[in-house]
Amino acid sequence: MNARPGFRNESRGEGRGDRGLDARVDQLRVPPQSIEAEQSVLGGLMLAPDAYDRVIDHITESDFYRRDHQLIFRAINELAKKGKPYDAVTLGEWFDSMGMGEQVAGGAYLIELASTTPSAANIRAYAEIVRDKAILRQLIDVGTGIVNDGYQPDGRDSSEILDEAERQVLAIAQANSSGKDDFTSVHQALTAAFDELQTRYANGGGITGLPTGYTEFDELTAGLQKTDLVILAARPAMGKTTLALNMAEYAAFRSKLPVAVFSMEMSASQLAMRLISSVGRVNAQRLRTGQLEDEDWSRVTSAIRQLREVKIFIDDEPGLSPTKLAAKARRLKREHGLGLIVIDYLQLMSVPGNSENRATEISEISRSLKGLAKELEVPVIALSQLNRSLETRTDKRPVMADLRESGAIEQDADMIVFIYRDEYYNKENSPDKGLAEVIIGKQRSGPTGSVKLKFFGEYTRFDNLAHDSIGSFE
Repeated sequence: MNARPGFRNESRGEGRGDRGLDARVDQLRVPPQSIEAEQSVLGGLMLAPDAYDRVIDHITESDFYRRDHQLIFRAINELAKKGKPYDAVTLGEWFDSMGMGEQVAGGAYLIELASTTPSAANIRAYAEIVRDKAILRQLIDVGTGIVNDGYQPDGRDSSEILDEAERQVLAIAQANSSGKDDFTSVHQALTAAFDELQTRYANGGGITGLPTGYTEFDELTAGLQKTDLVILAARPAMGKTTLALNMAEYAAFRSKLPVAVFSMEMSASQLAMRLISSVGRVNAQRLRTGQLEDEDWSRVTSAIRQLREVKIFIDDEPGLSPTKLAAKARRLKREHGLGLIVIDYLQLMSVPGNSENRATEISEISRSLKGLAKELEVPVIALSQLNRSLETRTDKRPVMADLRESGAIEQDADMIVFIYRDEYYNKENSPDKGLAEVIIGKQRSGPTGSVKLKFFGEYTRFDNLAHDSIGSFE
């Protein structure tokens, strides 16, 4: 029976020879490179030492294709760092001293490079060619690795391989972007600062970042700023997940921005119930038990209808690594845009292969979250636990030292916010029943202080103290 047109009959071995031929052809292909550009860069450096600063931030030793060119560039680097000249003679002596004179034909190749390069005028352009070819070779290497992973996944599923592939390709892109921009002159920086100042003045000196809906909090912070890592910390039952979700709601409903919520503690359905309770003002306990009253049903359906109109994306995969979380966030921003990231909570993240100690692991996680905020230019709210030791104090208001594994978190965070509810500890005698203190313990570009909010535990939400100014989102 003949195979259908356009299809290979794999069971009869057809196509396998083609793949084998393709593989042999790939092996015979010469990787992207430009020997002439490499020679022009090296020769130009030997002719004009002042050209060194024009290329050293743009290319590295590994960007050169030929091994001898890599070694010559290494020698130039080492001599330059010592403040020594690097011409054909001094480079020849360096190779002889290293026992590698044969790598440059006893110095003859060095003389050839210097004599055949007319000038160093275009050395930056030549360096860009060298760098471009190196990037293409890196992409080929990564692509080959991806193909091999596809054939031999070693127990990983396709999503893990995709995340790793994205990470590797992105690493090439990020490495390529670094070092290409020159310094910003103070004139340019002042112009940008003045433009920003005019915008703030036109805004009435108010919120410059993403508003949270909490008036006094926004006045104190000017909103959540792009690229900021915001740590929201509290003891259990203080309402940190509730406050973070309320901020996410406001960003989605009022600012019309897509929001990503990475929940490693609660499932997506549990968070959805909280959103219904908060948006619809439905008693959370009745939602949990299903004992809804007639008026509750209309509130539930109204909340669901409203929530369907906004872009809140929930990922409830447990134990996410910083790499995997970042890959998911990048993909979401690329496909839907992104205005805010919420992570619940930081200590539930993990770093594969890092088991030295928990403090080191938390340090890597907090540093990566700050890097993600800068890369995606969105605020990242990361929830964090507090040490149990504060429970032994008379005054149980959190302070910076109460942050679990606090050193790295305190260093990386742009803002650290604590929640304290006195009635949790003094149920009978608290003067602040139904109130919560939101304490700004650190703000890199602003004052510290505290504001009070109403806490409605039955509706899983916080509201402004003066009046319910967040109100309905309808």
